[in-house]
Amino acid sequence: MGNGSGVGLMIDWDRVSDLRSEIGEEGFTEVIALFLEETDEVIARLTGTSGGHLGSDLHFLKGSALNLGFRELAALCQEGERHCNAGQAGIMDLAPLLQLYRDSKAAFETGLRQPSAA
Repeated sequence: MGNGSGVGLMIDWDRVSDLRSEIGEEGFTEVIALFLEETDEVIARLTGTSGGHLGSDLHFLKGSALNLGFRELAALCQEGERHCNAGQAGIMDLAPLLQLYRDSKAAFETGLRQPSAA
């Protein structure tokens, strides 16, 4: 059973499944809570960023996104990080990244509630 929709591409569900297997259900729940708390804080900070910590915030988000399977978000963060490293933080439009985070988070939370097709 495939996802059929573009939303399925947003999240690497194989990575999520691997993580759940690696750390167990209880640990997985804790990791998810910590991930969402930390990323929500960084996302909130990004809404007011003028560029000073933008590169490091994007690097943190990229790593967190990769760990939890937020594939598209990780790619967008990497692109933004490259701009920052090239001294081009000012050309970044953060609105698409912020929206992708919200969409990814919603897709992730919805996917977690669905019974797995194991």
